[in-house]
Amino acid sequence: LLTALHTYTILTIGDALVSQIPALMISTAAGIVVSRAASEQSMGKELGRQFKVQPQAILLSAGILFGFGLIPGLPHIPFFLISLIVGFLGFFTLSEQKKMEQKKGEAKKEALPGPSEQVESLLGLDRLELEVGYGLIPYVDEEQNGDLLNRIRSMRRQFVTELGIIVPPLRVRDNLHLSPGGYRILIKGNEIGKGEMMLGYLLALHPGDGKRAIEGIPTQEPVFQLPALWIQEKRKEEAQIAGYTVVDISTIIATHLTEIIRSHADELLSRQDVQKLLDHLAQSYPKAVEELTPSLLSLGAIQKVLQNLLKEKVSIRDLLTIVEALADHAATTKDPDILTEYVRQRLARSILKAYETPEGVIPLITLDPHVEDLFREGIQRLDHGAYLSLEPNLAQRILLSINRAFERVSHLNYQPVLLCSPAIRRHLKRLIDRFLPQVAVISHNELTSQVKIHSLGTVSLSDAN
Repeated sequence: LLTALHTYTILTIGDALVSQIPALMISTAAGIVVSRAASEQSMGKELGRQFKVQPQAILLSAGILFGFGLIPGLPHIPFFLISLIVGFLGFFTLSEQKKMEQKKGEAKKEALPGPSEQVESLLGLDRLELEVGYGLIPYVDEEQNGDLLNRIRSMRRQFVTELGIIVPPLRVRDNLHLSPGGYRILIKGNEIGKGEMMLGYLLALHPGDGKRAIEGIPTQEPVFQLPALWIQEKRKEEAQIAGYTVVDISTIIATHLTEIIRSHADELLSRQDVQKLLDHLAQSYPKAVEELTPSLLSLGAIQKVLQNLLKEKVSIRDLLTIVEALADHAATTKDPDILTEYVRQRLARSILKAYETPEGVIPLITLDPHVEDLFREGIQRLDHGAYLSLEPNLAQRILLSINRAFERVSHLNYQPVLLCSPAIRRHLKRLIDRFLPQVAVISHNELTSQVKIHSLGTVSLSDAN
C-alpha cells in the first residue's frame, strides 16, 4: 500500500507540474511581447534595463533559489551556484543604482541656487572694539592665562557704579595689520586711541621728582602721554624702590580703555540704553517714569539730556532725581540744553563732590563781570535754540585769559573749577572744551549753602595782554 501511494503521488504531482510548464512559458512570452510594445530598445537591452530597475527582485530570486537548494531531494550544487550568480548580479546592480542616485543628488544640489549672501550682516557696527596684534593675543586669551578680559569685566562694573551707565559689550579681535605689540580702540568703527607695547617688558612711570634714574627704554605711556620707561621684569623691584610706578601690559590697555570710555560715554549711550535704564527705574518708581515719557518728553530728548551730563563727566546713576527734575520743567521748555541746566542744579551735591579737596573745600576761579557781559551779548537766541557768536579775536583773548588764570595755580595738587552765571555756563563750557577739556565749569546755582569755596583768582581780559 505504501509503495502504491508513493508511486501515485509522484505520477500525479509530477505530471501536473510538467503540464503547467508550457503554459507558464507562453504566459511569460506574452507578457514580454506586450511590455516590449511600448519600448523602442532591443530585447536584450530591455531585459538588462529591467534587471537594473529592480535589483531587489533579483536578490529575492537569489534567496528563493538558495532555498530550493536546501530542500532534500533537489540538486543542491546547481541551485546554490545559480543563487550565488544571481545574488552577485543583484548586489552589483543595487550598488550601481545607489551610486547613480548619489550622483543625481549631487548634480541636483549643484544645480540649485546657493543661499543668497546675507549682506545685511555686514551692516552691523560694534559700538566698542579692541583690536590687538598677534603678540598681545595671550593677554586676551583666558586659556593662556590672560587677565585682560577679567579687567574689562571689572571695568564695566565700575562704570555702573561710577557713571550709572552700562558699557556696551566690547568686541576683542586680532588684527594682522597691526604690529605684534600694537593695539587700537575703536568706537563705532572709528579709531579713538592706540598704543604700542613692548612685549616681555614692564612700564615704569616716572615719579617726576628726578631723585634716581634707572636703566630702561624711554617712551611715553599711551593714556596721558606721561614720560615712562620700558624695563625688564627683573628690574621691577629696583624701579619701585626708586619711586617709579610699575604696571604690566594688561593694566596699560585696561587703563587706556577706561579713560576712553569715560571721555566718550555720551557717544556710547544709545536710545536703547536709555530705554533699559528707564525700564529698570520703572520697576521701583513707575509713576515717575509714566509722568515724564512719552507725554512730556520723547526718548530722544531724554537721551540728549543724559548725554549732556555724561559729556561733562556727571554721573547719571541718580536717575530718579534726573527724571523728576525733567518732569518738573519739561512742561515749560523742551530744549535739552536748558533742561540739562535744571538737572545739574538738582545734582549739585554730587557734582561738587568730585571737585572737593581733602579738606572739603571747592577751589574755584571766577569770571570777571565784564567778561560775563561780553558772553551774554554774544549769545544769539533763535526758535530752535541759542548759540554763542563771538568775534574770533575776542574768543581767543578769553581763552588765553582762562588758560593763564589756571596756569597761575598749576602748582597746586588739585584742579580748580571755573565759576560763572547760569545763563552762560553751557556756552562757556563749549567754548573752552576743545582747548581746555579738563576744566570744569559750574554755575552759581550749583553752589549749595553747605559747600565751602576758596577763590583762587579771576579771569580778566587784562591777562591776555
